[in-house]
Amino acid sequence: MIYLSQVNMRYLITGVSGFVGGHFLEHIFARHPGSDVVGVDTERAKFDFLNDLSKKKINFHRGSLLNKKLISGLIKKFKPDYIINLASYSSVAYSWKRPAECFINNTGIFLNLVESARKSKIKTKILSVGSSEEYGIVSKKNIPITEKSRLNPANPYAAARAAQERISRIYADGFKVPIICTRSFNHIGPRQKDIFAISSFAKQIIEAKSGKRKEITCGNLKIVRDFMDVRDVVRAYDLLLRKGGIGQVYNVCSGRGYELSEILGMLQKKAGTNLPVTAGPGLTRLVDSPVIIGSPEKLERETGFRREYTLSNSLKDVLNYWDGKQKKGGIT
Repeated sequence: MIYLSQVNMRYLITGVSGFVGGHFLEHIFARHPGSDVVGVDTERAKFDFLNDLSKKKINFHRGSLLNKKLISGLIKKFKPDYIINLASYSSVAYSWKRPAECFINNTGIFLNLVESARKSKIKTKILSVGSSEEYGIVSKKNIPITEKSRLNPANPYAAARAAQERISRIYADGFKVPIICTRSFNHIGPRQKDIFAISSFAKQIIEAKSGKRKEITCGNLKIVRDFMDVRDVVRAYDLLLRKGGIGQVYNVCSGRGYELSEILGMLQKKAGTNLPVTAGPGLTRLVDSPVIIGSPEKLERETGFRREYTLSNSLKDVLNYWDGKQKKGGIT
């Protein structure tokens, strides 16, 4: 489904330099030409993946959202129609290493954002991006997971996301700030960092094809996860900003689960490899749910969302991304 907006909208994107932020930018300028974007991040991205970058309206600000003055000033001056909060420490593994830092950062930046929006009295819609990790350990009898499923965060990252969602509900119900929440399941796609499983598998396979390694190192391959292409994810986010219910929560997922071993096999088949697999130290989480599969029924019913990318499409593009990086001068 291709649609072009006839109205130029103003987007404020936090965490704009990250994996999802870059794809959201691509989506905006492809589907809503003429949109005006203010991006905030602690690191500046090159945005070299955007065609005709000089013609895009992107005003980048480098800084931390823990700086209340920065985000408050941007909201008051820019008066965004939509805010999408992608800024966070997003690695579960990192949250186990630095739990206090991750919790304080992820909840603190979101509080600064919504409080600045409240005080500005600008009725900007805010998308609070959460995680399927909020559901914690889920028994197979409760699969697929719906938005009515009990939250039971089992790691520091998930606890921060659950707190963020509770803050969202308070601001939406009590202060009437128009906030829409997601519980987003696993994303995959080109340009994802190799600290995430699928991207790591693909990178290692490409390295092996160029003679840099002879095996694949990984964690627990028995877990089952619900993966959705990041390009579908950002389209879902945009639809939620336009059609989602204020104060409502939506699973952003595919509704289909795959064991990691199955996905690794699919990647190897596409690449024409048959590499041995070994367990890597530190790659298994302290606490991990064996199966996480979500129901996208509410998202689809209320926004008309339908996926455009199959898992096969996504895996092919991830392999091509790492192959391209290898050919351009090697993978680091």
